[in-house]
Amino acid sequence: MGGLKNILADLNKPIDMTQGEPWKNIVAFTLPMLIGNIAQQLYNTVDSIVVGKYVGDNALAAVGSAGPILNLIIVLFVGVSMGASIVAAQFLGARDRESLSYTVGNSLLLTVVSAALVTVGGILATRPLLELLGTPESIIGWCTSYLWILFGGSIGMAFYNIISGILRGLGDSVSALIYLIIACLLNIVLDIFFVANLGLGVNGVALATILAQSISAVLCVRRLFKMKEYFDMGFKYMHWDKRYGMAIIRLGLPSGITQAILSMSMILVQSLTNSFGEEFIAANVIVMRVDGFAMLPNFSFGTALTTYAGQNFGAGDMKRVMKGAKQGLILSLGVSATLVVLILLFGRNLMGIFTNTDSLIDLSMQLMRILAIGYVAMAVIQSLAGIMRGAGDTVTPMWISIAQQVLARVPLAYLLCYLTRSEAYPIGRREMIYVSLMISWLFGAALTSIFYLRGSWKNKKLA
Repeated sequence: MGGLKNILADLNKPIDMTQGEPWKNIVAFTLPMLIGNIAQQLYNTVDSIVVGKYVGDNALAAVGSAGPILNLIIVLFVGVSMGASIVAAQFLGARDRESLSYTVGNSLLLTVVSAALVTVGGILATRPLLELLGTPESIIGWCTSYLWILFGGSIGMAFYNIISGILRGLGDSVSALIYLIIACLLNIVLDIFFVANLGLGVNGVALATILAQSISAVLCVRRLFKMKEYFDMGFKYMHWDKRYGMAIIRLGLPSGITQAILSMSMILVQSLTNSFGEEFIAANVIVMRVDGFAMLPNFSFGTALTTYAGQNFGAGDMKRVMKGAKQGLILSLGVSATLVVLILLFGRNLMGIFTNTDSLIDLSMQLMRILAIGYVAMAVIQSLAGIMRGAGDTVTPMWISIAQQVLARVPLAYLLCYLTRSEAYPIGRREMIYVSLMISWLFGAALTSIFYLRGSWKNKKLA
């Protein structure tokens, strides 16, 4: 029993990325975070599977159509989480205990404020946004109630996302994983109970999600309060301090804007997607759920490299930053290439998890094949952008993302659909929406590589 306790203690110990072989640090940090991200993705995926199997394809379309609006409203959490992670990593690398204490305290304060804003703003904006997008009448009621419940319980979502960002900045990617797996299992049980047993439909999966995320949030906060060997806790540190609070906002705001731009582009494309009818909406949901899992290694390596660069940049070791960047990129490319092969070989089996409709499976697989090669490009974007963010340059990745979405993704989606109109396809060919997405990823990878190699991100410094 004592041996098991020691093993668990070692796993929970934060990783000091300023010491040891870079790729080993990156892998050790990435693996538990990847598993955690998979568990996080299961929240929405299980929702889709349960409503698709127990309620029907229209309910599946409703849950998917709600996604872009949810992502747009919670950009505050994304921004605060990224800013807190970067600032915490740099102060940890610099061994500055007092500054780290103020960073944690101000992060908690910003968590409460952002949760209140998301709850009020989300509930007020939901119905108007759904109507603006031309959401079909057959699913708009489900979409609205689903989102209202999620926004009403956003306090748990806020604390989980932001506190887990702090933990990652401190080098602890294991604790959040353990708590998230517990919450994910609870979410699955509650999904089935609320939908299959109580017949609550999409409202049931929303209730299950907020209850499960609240559990993970409580556990993350509990873990944070036990890490007093790295920083101090107390009301003194939770009062607003301009230096630390504004550093979190300054570094996190570009990431929040990036997420907002991405969500807005998804909403604009969702409007085009809705014009192709319920079957295409449902296929889009299925592909995006599989895509969510396929993207996880890229996002995990990107986050790991942000923490790695943050700690080593804070320690003033640029040579080590560059060595880890190269090794991390190679690892990410290798994993992405492997995933592309697996998706092409076993994609139909994955699509069949969500629906029993053969035509829907065929359409989903057709769309997935278009996206496949883009995952290698996303490995480049996430890895190199992660290094730049960790060094304190969150603005350059923001502008690249804006260019990728505003100059490439959205205009191309509408243009390609327009150019492929015919008597058989009066609105255009629906697969062009995915062709535009794949092209935008390739464009983003080229831009990210150019700005990374220019090296201006190396000159950033935390205020």
